[in-house]
Amino acid sequence: MTTMTETSARFREFKMPDVGEGLTEAEILKWFVQPGDTVTDGQVVCEVETAKAAVELPIPFDGVVHELRFPEGTTVDVGQVIIAVDVAPGSGDAPAAAPESVQEPVAEAEEEAPKGRQPVLVGYGVAETSTKRRARKSVEIPGPAAAAAQAELNGHGAAVPEAGGAAVPETHSAAVPEARPLAKPPVRKLAKDLGIDLATVTPTGEGGIITREDVHAAAAPAPAEVPAQAVAAAAAVPEPAVVPVSGADGRETRIPVKGVRKAIAQAMVGSAFTAPHVTEFVTVDVTRTMKLVAELKEDKDMAGVRVNPLLIIAKALLVAIRRNPDINSAWDEANQEIVRKHYVNLGIAAATPRGLIVPNIKDAHDKTLPELGEALGELVSTAREGRTSPAAMAGGTVTITNVGVFGVDTGTPILNPGESAILAVGAIKLQPWVHKGKVKPRQVTTLALSFDHRLVDGELGSKVLADVAAILEQPKRLITWA
Repeated sequence: MTTMTETSARFREFKMPDVGEGLTEAEILKWFVQPGDTVTDGQVVCEVETAKAAVELPIPFDGVVHELRFPEGTTVDVGQVIIAVDVAPGSGDAPAAAPESVQEPVAEAEEEAPKGRQPVLVGYGVAETSTKRRARKSVEIPGPAAAAAQAELNGHGAAVPEAGGAAVPETHSAAVPEARPLAKPPVRKLAKDLGIDLATVTPTGEGGIITREDVHAAAAPAPAEVPAQAVAAAAAVPEPAVVPVSGADGRETRIPVKGVRKAIAQAMVGSAFTAPHVTEFVTVDVTRTMKLVAELKEDKDMAGVRVNPLLIIAKALLVAIRRNPDINSAWDEANQEIVRKHYVNLGIAAATPRGLIVPNIKDAHDKTLPELGEALGELVSTAREGRTSPAAMAGGTVTITNVGVFGVDTGTPILNPGESAILAVGAIKLQPWVHKGKVKPRQVTTLALSFDHRLVDGELGSKVLADVAAILEQPKRLITWA
């Protein structure tokens, strides 16, 4: 969803959108434009960080940048104007006062993306099962503020361990009708980023083709009234964000808690003190799994796929869930219900400079081994680049966290909020092991499964963990048990 106000036929203002469903604020990490720069419809003008991820924001109209309302490092409430654009440069001076704010759908540019920096539309969406979105708040801004943009910050790339991570679930995609909706590839990508099912969009293009305007219209929310205090808050330009400060003697450094780190802290406290955690452990000989990994790397059917132990562990967990479906559930406190999920959105925990994020592979239970490997590779690459969208981290059902990439043997992982189980994978090491009655060097690892004891009994948790271990010990069970 894109939010803007129209101050005259010449000037338009672009508001901070809700880049993740229900978020209230975002920090401006970097401006890609400055006053006087020419911008085109769909061009990325800034990067912001929410409590979920870093997101690039495209401008929805052509013109010349008139004013940047906030400097880099500022945390801005959703609905506040962040940039003003002169859409008719050279036509005269700006009006003395701006009229009432309005909400309008975005008119996208031509189907071809503009040359140069490609627009990245991430994090704007509702769940894939619905095109209804809650009403957002429209905020009036009395007039242009005079906050000058600071110099560009350093880049914010993300680093992710090559094999590792944990995850979060999402709901099933809406069923696709037999007749595939007509739309060009850029429009299909836009609909995917916005979480819009094209089958529910009314086409207005020639020959029944769905246009970008049709997709935006389907995602546009209804306007809502804004409390007076929200208007007052929006009118004030906040000071630049606080940066880490060292004490006078240099013995301490204080770092503001915000963005992803703040969200992690709140989620972990909420999970640890809401769900009664139980963790079970098992040490397993994974020598045969390591041999399978080596063979798959040479298999032509797996060409181009990232093959590592995590791929086999993920597939083993999916098989264990199929054999024990009650583990793939959630606790609904409000309705006092256990919600069993008939799909698996497999989360993979990823460590980045901004903190731990948990993107998930949607409908992982339906994927073949090559498809699962491709999805894992894409998930890791996107996280490493710092481009994981909020939608990619929503709706997880079960998570894997690979602490072994740090050389750690095991741990007691905390549940991802809304999930009932998380599997921690320890380091795989060569150890003495009794094999066929003799002590031999074997590849060994320790697995730890934490689960919500409100809905997962010890028997169920033990069965799931034992099934994963059995598959890793004898990978042929991926076939016989599937």
